[in-house]
Amino acid sequence: MRGETVAVIPARGGSRGVPRKNVARVGGIPLVARAVRAALDSGRIDRIVVSTDDPEIADAATHAGAEIVWRPAELSGDHASSETALVHALDALAERGVRVEVLAFLQATSPFIPAAELGRACELVASGEADSCFSARESYEFFWTERDGLAEALGHDASHRPRRQDRDPAYVETGAFYVMSADGFRRAGHRFFGRVRVVEVPEATAIEIDTPDELAAARALAPLVAPPEPIDVLAVVTDFDGVHTDDGAGVDEYGEEHVRISRSDGMGVSMLRDAGIPVLILSTERNPVVSARARKLGVAVIQNSRDKRAALEEWAASAGIPLERIAYVGNDVNDIGALEAVGWPIVVPGSHPLAAAAARTVLTRPGGHGAVRELAERVLAARTAPREGRRS
Repeated sequence: MRGETVAVIPARGGSRGVPRKNVARVGGIPLVARAVRAALDSGRIDRIVVSTDDPEIADAATHAGAEIVWRPAELSGDHASSETALVHALDALAERGVRVEVLAFLQATSPFIPAAELGRACELVASGEADSCFSARESYEFFWTERDGLAEALGHDASHRPRRQDRDPAYVETGAFYVMSADGFRRAGHRFFGRVRVVEVPEATAIEIDTPDELAAARALAPLVAPPEPIDVLAVVTDFDGVHTDDGAGVDEYGEEHVRISRSDGMGVSMLRDAGIPVLILSTERNPVVSARARKLGVAVIQNSRDKRAALEEWAASAGIPLERIAYVGNDVNDIGALEAVGWPIVVPGSHPLAAAAARTVLTRPGGHGAVRELAERVLAARTAPREGRRS
């Protein structure tokens, strides 16, 4: 009887370079959840396990579709190796009656694990074509080292510089995944054994996060690397200024403000309401313009909210809607708490960089110019999309 193909994602709570790294969000999704999603999308993995010592990581992993192996403190320190975590996870699964045949070791610090290539690696090992595989990018770089303060060519002749097309490529590990025979791994005690194969992955996916600068780079890359996803949610919450408006205001001679709104946004809200999707406007200030617009749209409104996250969490709890099934649309720093609370944090173009860094997606239409309508259409499109592969 064949065993299972199991992905193990070690994700401890401690991290020196980037505090709470494994739950840091890239593209609005915690890193550990991104790894789980890649395993799910590979189509070749039967079971996904996150090995952790941290409740917050466990919660994010569970919501993404993984099961948890709790790692003891002695295997969770700075000096604990990945191999020890893998062996512990295999032992824990054996105690649960799970026979692991193919072991896929995924690293959450690689935010763009390519699912198709991961599936290919699993197939190579499961079919017996390889004992061990790893993700790598193609490289034609010239490497140098220093000896006694002087540069020295490494692996090439500095006096001869052949053209790229005249050289054979080298391969650089990306760290995203390692796939291997579980029995072979136990015997060897490390991840490279037997017939080792390279699985080439796109260079754009090869970033690893170990520093704050690398986290910032990954967040900037996310909209370019990750394809658009269906926005499959149960409720929509929006800021007002900068989302329903262009963030500008006119003031008349009586000191009263006037803002510009989009009629198409009104139709978008109507479409959501007709589909039974609750809509809430959540505003920091108290403004009669916001009240009037909410009445016109027929939606709930919370104003004068100095803590948008707390207000959003209270509203979601009273409505019985899980936060991970809510889309929140904002544009500025006072939206960051709410953006970080929900499963679908969204911003409009031109948003503050810190708000944009927390977002899972950036809409194409600006605030006051159809942003809410665009969101409504994407939410409704998700409801008619095929169920296979959909998650929120």
